[in-house]
Amino acid sequence: MGTFCSVIKFENLQELKRLCHWGPIIALGVIAICSTMAMIDSVLWYWPLHTTGGSVNFIMLINWTVMILYNYFNAMFVGPGFVPLGWKPENSQDSMYLQYCQVCQAYKAPRSHHCRKCSRCVLKMDHHCPWINNCCGYQNHASFTLFLLLAPLGCIHAAFIFVMTMYTQLYNRLSFGWNTVKIDMSAARRDPLPIIPFGLAAFAATLFALGLALGTTIAVGMLFFIQIKIILRNQTSIESWIEEKAKDRIQYYQLDEVFVFPYDMGSRWKNFKQVFTWSGVPEGNGLEWPVREGCHQYSLTIEQLKQKADKRVRSVRYKVIEDYSGACCPLNKGIKTFFTSPCTEEPRIPLQKGEFILATRGLRYWLYGDKILDDSFIEGVSRIRGWFPRNCVEKCPCDAETEQALEGEKKNR
Repeated sequence: MGTFCSVIKFENLQELKRLCHWGPIIALGVIAICSTMAMIDSVLWYWPLHTTGGSVNFIMLINWTVMILYNYFNAMFVGPGFVPLGWKPENSQDSMYLQYCQVCQAYKAPRSHHCRKCSRCVLKMDHHCPWINNCCGYQNHASFTLFLLLAPLGCIHAAFIFVMTMYTQLYNRLSFGWNTVKIDMSAARRDPLPIIPFGLAAFAATLFALGLALGTTIAVGMLFFIQIKIILRNQTSIESWIEEKAKDRIQYYQLDEVFVFPYDMGSRWKNFKQVFTWSGVPEGNGLEWPVREGCHQYSLTIEQLKQKADKRVRSVRYKVIEDYSGACCPLNKGIKTFFTSPCTEEPRIPLQKGEFILATRGLRYWLYGDKILDDSFIEGVSRIRGWFPRNCVEKCPCDAETEQALEGEKKNR
């Protein structure tokens, strides 16, 4: 019993460490500032004790804060759910349709992906979110999406309170002077009239909170729109990208095939219920999923294997001609390289002159690929993967042969 309790305490302490990250610190800081200032300003603007409207306003404000924090901490501490270590399909022959994770020593279940930050294969992984310092996936997708909905709604309410408070206070100051202030629209109903100072510091704090509330409404509201859009298709952000790459692969090789996303249930309501349930607990076990007619459990994983093979064929070998320190926004690689640094948490690769890189994708001024640590290009060889500036490398002389082989592969298909 003592050992069991100690394990629980240890796991709780490990989870609490998630708070010690810039994402949760900023997110909780914004929530605390907006909520606290809104409660203070609501007392100044619309006194909650003597009017029904004021009471409803104050209760709603507290309700937003509670619901936002509840879903935020659910998304953070419940987590996405992970593929069991050493997992493999019940039918051993099905393993040929799956990728194998060397880190987890397990096969990647359908819809799962390995997260470098979490060092685990995540069930139905959508993305790793720095704001909750955890992945968004199978178990916490609903809580995360509800947080993205409630945060803008709460901020809109708070922003309205901030605007009305500043308007009321400035109006009263202009009307009655700068030394004393009549507080709100319901002030005439109170006896005696309270006198609460609303000086320059309070005005600046309210204005700052208003900026945070409006910024959060726009930024988080856009994230909610993106999330609900893919949820109604029963996809994740990664799966949406896989579908786009499938279309590109078929078009590039001019193949006589059509990729059908297997998890789209055919109606938005059915797709919605795959994430949101009345109990709050997602359906299934995260390893097996219902699929549409004409597809099977491994339709998506087979497409992933095809894309992985295609990526190896279409990769281009580069030689490093200039050292690169691995800085996120290098100042010494040009202004355009500095300002177009990829907006992602994916790593950067330090480069030394003479090394070789196998690039798999890229932007105008940046490339993404693998630094080969030996002379082999066999899958599974130890490599370092990440972004690097395009102007630090040049194509190897063998690129012409690579392009010819690529064209031949394209014709064969």
